[in-house]
Amino acid sequence: MVWPGILGQHFVDLQPHVDDATKAMHFETMLENNVVDGRLVALPWYTDAGLLYYRKDLLEEHGRPVPATWAELTETARAIQEAERVQGNERMVGFVFQGKSYEGLTCVALEWIDSFGGGTFVNEAGKITVNNPKAAAALTMAAGWVGTISPTGVLGYGEEEARGVFQSGNAVFMRNWPYAWSLAQGADSPVKGKVGLATLPRGGEGGKPSAALGGWQLAVSKYSGNAQAAIELVKHLTAPAEQKRRAIEISVNPTIVALYDDQEMLAASPFMRDLLPVFRSAVARPARITGTRYNKVSSEIQTAVHEVLSGRAAPAASLAALERRLERLSRGGRW
Repeated sequence: MVWPGILGQHFVDLQPHVDDATKAMHFETMLENNVVDGRLVALPWYTDAGLLYYRKDLLEEHGRPVPATWAELTETARAIQEAERVQGNERMVGFVFQGKSYEGLTCVALEWIDSFGGGTFVNEAGKITVNNPKAAAALTMAAGWVGTISPTGVLGYGEEEARGVFQSGNAVFMRNWPYAWSLAQGADSPVKGKVGLATLPRGGEGGKPSAALGGWQLAVSKYSGNAQAAIELVKHLTAPAEQKRRAIEISVNPTIVALYDDQEMLAASPFMRDLLPVFRSAVARPARITGTRYNKVSSEIQTAVHEVLSGRAAPAASLAALERRLERLSRGGRW
């Protein structure tokens, strides 16, 4: 999702080659992400968004509902973690997520902050918005997990480290991408048949569920010697028939909204039925606005958030410092 904004100047404008009806088939946020300076520089191929994985069996055993807010998740994770440890599972933890300093942390921080109503670091107008009380409240919450419901090792977790803990049966909740579902249901998985999926929780009062938008796009290089053939290939690979085939055969998530009502696809991948509202409401990282500077922007976000999670910086102070660094990167808001 970040490459259209970073590399868009090198891609063919697909606007003249794609009609409005075709564009309207895709998730709106994904298509908008691929419009850079008025040019459609890529078409959506398949999509991703952050999800909450939970142990159905443990929630049922301990009489707990699926949490709707982060506060509810915190309390439920704490209660089940403590109860399971008393029963002898000393390795049980409440919640695992992507906490090391890399792009995954930018995604989860976006979800936390946006769910509290704290914005998306940089808004659509290019204004830096990250330094606000709601963003600070979100990071205060997340920092409170480390060493309580989350192991201190979460500060070094990527997707696979989090999945390893959860799939081994030693976590109540996990934040991860949809790919982890089929692995959790594999024949050799200790948690096969015990896992549920839900939207990520909403933040404080007035908050909303928020999931970082992921996924892949297809573009055509300006420097191609066979641009017209490449354009036709992109249109074929992103069309409904091919997206449906890939969803059935390899369980990748389509970007065509209507396919989420396709009974043949849902019979092959029934978990996709629950993902439509997640993808509809997913929020994009600010790559389209920050363009070629996005990698530096994300690096600054990762560093600031990791400092808070590790206890080396207070949330408000870290966000104020992040704002100053992003202002310098943006040249005063002129990305």
